[in-house]
Amino acid sequence: MSRVAVVTGGASGIGAAISRRLARRGDKIAILDLEGDILAQHLSALQDEGCDARGYEVDITDRSGVQEAITSARVELGPIHIAVTSAGITSHSAFTELSLEQWNRTLAINLTGTFNCVQAAIPDMIDAGWGRVVMISSAAGQTAAPGQADYVASKGGVIALTRALAAEFAANGITVNTIPPALVDTPMARAAEAEGTLPVSLDDIGAMLPLKRVGTADDIAAACEFLCSDDAGYITGQQINVNGGIYM
Repeated sequence: MSRVAVVTGGASGIGAAISRRLARRGDKIAILDLEGDILAQHLSALQDEGCDARGYEVDITDRSGVQEAITSARVELGPIHIAVTSAGITSHSAFTELSLEQWNRTLAINLTGTFNCVQAAIPDMIDAGWGRVVMISSAAGQTAAPGQADYVASKGGVIALTRALAAEFAANGITVNTIPPALVDTPMARAAEAEGTLPVSLDDIGAMLPLKRVGTADDIAAACEFLCSDDAGYITGQQINVNGGIYM
């Protein structure tokens, strides 16, 4: 059965892998992303494969912009059945040097942006009596990380929001889960490596993990695809750890 899925941050990294997998299985995809050029390239690739996908260039911290994008997706594709929130940023700063501006920015994107997108999409799921919400959080929100107080707080908030919404909407046939990845080989991770904000290289970090490698975007997307399926209908409020064994 073809369903309509909204994927934020869906043009690159983990979000691109998720939107690609959902599109290839036959879902209609609405991709919300800030990077217009990257969004256009990803959309073109999906459409070349025959996928039904639309793109909306939007900043997820812009509440009215998100609502407009979701409304447009609803008109062009139909009622929303699935919402995946993958848009986010990372940051590195000693707590004593962390500015209020950076704190607010990280929470606005990672936590409030997630809130904006899910709240705009979920009414259709309530009406249908069926829905899937998957929030991409982070293992950092489970275990903490020095020099990332804002990031840890934002991702911990996403994990808590997952539980809150799972409890609130279970009676509506809507499941809400989160995937907290460890380090994943994405453009954002490679940029952090190049900037020297990682303690060691991605390969060295991978060698420290029980599975001896860093994750790929498709590792996360595979789990997300399952959580967005009918087969995952009895899973809600859960942290599905796709992390190479760093947190068990």
